[in-house]
Amino acid sequence: MHRFVLYCLLFMASITASAQPRTDSFLVRLLRDHASPLLQRILDKPDSFHYQLIYTRIDRDKHNRPHFTNFAYHLDENEYFNPASTVKMPLAFLALEKLDSLRIDKETPMLTDSAYSGQTSVSTDTSSANGLPSIAQYIRKIFLVSDNDAYNRLYEFLGQETINRRLHQLGYPDIRITRRFVPMTEEENRHTNPIRFVRDGQTIYRQDAATSHFIFDFPRPILYGNAYYDRHDSLIHAPMDFTRHNNFPLADAREILQSVLFPGSVPAGRRLHLNAADYRFLYQYMSELPHESAHPRYDTAEYFDSYTKFFWFKAGRRPIPSYIRIFNKPGWSYGFLTDIAYIADFEHNVEFMLTGTIYTNSDGVLNDDKYDYDEIGYPFFQQVGEIIYRYELTRPRKVAPDLRAFKRP
Repeated sequence: MHRFVLYCLLFMASITASAQPRTDSFLVRLLRDHASPLLQRILDKPDSFHYQLIYTRIDRDKHNRPHFTNFAYHLDENEYFNPASTVKMPLAFLALEKLDSLRIDKETPMLTDSAYSGQTSVSTDTSSANGLPSIAQYIRKIFLVSDNDAYNRLYEFLGQETINRRLHQLGYPDIRITRRFVPMTEEENRHTNPIRFVRDGQTIYRQDAATSHFIFDFPRPILYGNAYYDRHDSLIHAPMDFTRHNNFPLADAREILQSVLFPGSVPAGRRLHLNAADYRFLYQYMSELPHESAHPRYDTAEYFDSYTKFFWFKAGRRPIPSYIRIFNKPGWSYGFLTDIAYIADFEHNVEFMLTGTIYTNSDGVLNDDKYDYDEIGYPFFQQVGEIIYRYELTRPRKVAPDLRAFKRP
């Protein structure tokens, strides 16, 4: 009996130990030695701000092959954060992969019909050069300004079941994509629209309406806040339930970005089936700024250059130097801010990755559009980004990276 009790205690202790957040002393020292009082206050309160950080140092060998070292600060796979628009990134990658398998060019017009409650159809897109919707145009809008409708259309093209099965097949079993970004029931989100690809007025591919039978694993309740507004604008005095929402763990998000920017650095089984043109397309639009885009064209007073560039630049709408490009996908919703980024400085031959999330909702009320983004969230990303960049400028490198693959055409 005593041996059994001891075994149980040791087993529980091992589970508890494995569930502890990962924090690397190097990153702690680097950030705290240069932190402002605001950043110090945030770092001192992980239970309030639920922040997680990954700094990825990249070193090149003599063949210009990158080698990655990840440093974490309060990285916790069991700490849920709402991923918001960051989930648009893997769907953009999967959509290109599916198009390649169908041998359809990404600029081919895609017309979306409706066949189930809650669905809407799309036959035009005034933001595109030819006035028609396409996968390419949806992806442009996703990376330029994080367009929600564009994400919904990729979700419908791929289908809930295909999205989750493919991500799990790639080695990401904890990713969970359950919904569009429009009010819908769980059942409505399982149904996706009929779609047609057309060329010169002729349908070249037809995709019927589909129903997902994917079985999701919701291992534990996920509750945040002390009150929230429901879809009818009624204040509910209870925590908001995120149990069945999308889930995109930070380490997985970082690795998916790495797998596209540096496909040779991940095992073949975790690599998407994309072609050279896909990579060039993604590198352009993941880093392009709103003022550089002709189609879509944006009002740069609203969509300023750092609109989607959280690390280092969004706070105070800082200008981005022309020699720096940021390949990223951020997300913001319900008080959560997240960014998954690769930063390249072509003037100083500096490159690194930063991935982070923070929860900024001091009043505890969700879905009221009253969050501490400007006061807490964006300054957090700005200061972390600047500290890491200043360190990268001074740290020795045996080999200077050749960054030509990421320069804008």
